Amino acid sequence: MKKSKKKNDDSPLLPEYDFSKAVRGKYSKPFAKGNNIIVLAPDVVKSFPDSDSVNETLRAVAKIAKRTRKKLAA
Repeated sequence: MKKSKKKNDDSPLLPEYDFSKAVRGKYSKPFAKGNNIIVLAPDVVKSFPDSDSVNETLRAVAKIAKRTRKKLAA
């Protein structure tokens, strides 16, 4: 005996959309490998208008930290 398919009238998807052969997470691993997404806190976002300013600041902090480590090691 076949199971009858229930029609969900509340679904926001149109009837012609067929996800029966879809694969969940198919692109998640390659996407994670190729992208470094970092979410900033809202108060930090207010201080940096774009990604270039964030990168510039982080490079400066990294340079200072590197110099400080060298001085401590000497």
